[in-house]
Amino acid sequence: MPESPTLPDPLPVEQLHVARGRPPFDVTVRPPGSKSLTNRAVLLAALARGESVIRNALIDADDSRRMVEAAVALGASVAHEGETLRITGVAGRWRVPADGVRLDLGNAGTATRFLAASVMHADGPVTIDGNERMRQRPIGELIDVLRVFGVRAEYLGTPGCPPVRLAPPAGGPRAPSRLDIPPTRSSQFVSAILLAAPWIRGGVTVRLLGEVTSASYVEMTLNLLAALGASVLTSEDMRVARVGPPESPDGEALTGLDAFEYQVEPDASGATYFWGAAALFEGASCRVVGLGPDSLQADARFPDLLARMGCRVTDGTLGDLPATTVTGPSGLRPVMADLSLMPDAAMTLAVVAGFAGGASVLRGLGTLRDKECDRIAALQRELAKIGVRVQPGTGGDDGTLTITPPAGGVDCSADAGPVEFETYDDHRMAMSLALVGLRRPGVRVRNPACVAKTYPGFWRDLERLRARGG
Repeated sequence: MPESPTLPDPLPVEQLHVARGRPPFDVTVRPPGSKSLTNRAVLLAALARGESVIRNALIDADDSRRMVEAAVALGASVAHEGETLRITGVAGRWRVPADGVRLDLGNAGTATRFLAASVMHADGPVTIDGNERMRQRPIGELIDVLRVFGVRAEYLGTPGCPPVRLAPPAGGPRAPSRLDIPPTRSSQFVSAILLAAPWIRGGVTVRLLGEVTSASYVEMTLNLLAALGASVLTSEDMRVARVGPPESPDGEALTGLDAFEYQVEPDASGATYFWGAAALFEGASCRVVGLGPDSLQADARFPDLLARMGCRVTDGTLGDLPATTVTGPSGLRPVMADLSLMPDAAMTLAVVAGFAGGASVLRGLGTLRDKECDRIAALQRELAKIGVRVQPGTGGDDGTLTITPPAGGVDCSADAGPVEFETYDDHRMAMSLALVGLRRPGVRVRNPACVAKTYPGFWRDLERLRARGG
């Protein structure tokens, strides 16, 4: 199947026919590099001293391109060969013209939030902007924190959303002795401050109050910072974290990070679609290479949820790399699952749960309204087209969804009528809804090229299931 830019729109997803007595498919997949880890590493390399090397980076996806282009606009030098990036950083100070620079970040949430916080290390004003959807996504909680560090902010459109013009503090950021952060609508706001901390003399101590949004992503940020040389101290429950410059061997505090080499893990969120595909077919197996129990990404634990639904999960190795295999059961059991640590996997699990033998309850999803689209409303509208009911919690509780399959299950017979799924320019909606087409005939997916945000080769890899089928 051709790559996303030349795909028909809408794209037919052909039902996977299973030959009697043969496994539907047995495939090995290695998704592209993690968007979350790539964008964090690119930002740190662009601010560091010297030339950093980032291998298995997510290069061709829109989100990572936005981050790389912004780093170049701010003075870093970037070259790439294949999936390797070589980034010469600015030694802790973005180079911005006196009249400022405007960054168009599309709908790249990580790039928008991380770069906004990094403006405290610029030598001129930076305007953070994006597409129409990004101009609806909240950033006010982060801007309020940046003002504590002396950053001056002016909203140029809707208050609390991009575009916002940020001016760095004169003389550098002023870090409070301790920064208390209440619950936020996105963990990226917390990660953004932590990623800027190695270039702040004395570092930053953050205390997270109340319920921590998507805490696994904050933990990912802290673990990556520690791996790349920052000074990182945390409390046992991870609610208090101090991040600062590394210390020299004689104990003298430095400022900022030196160049580093880093190997990016495959994208665990992208892996969920292939593990989920295996779950939908008895005896089907999908092995994802490069992800194992030690992954920095919480979504790498998605197979544990599928195991509770009846799948067989096997951890092993392929060569010198970890590999996790999911094999589909004879029948999927419903599940009650807390997805607060892996909200990007919610759409995959919702689709899989639509083929289970009863209602499933998914919790911890309060952030889904503020993603690339309103994913709760989108799931309700699209899964209703195949008879699956998606019901948010009562009393305004958007954090809980009940997924109820139709009586007798989703109609996958040859007589099932055509279904055309809207994707709302949301890559994760497109990839998760594509799984329906593997089971049900007549499925077409609109705007299939939107997967290029994080997984440009998704449709090619999905076609591999058919090539290896019975």
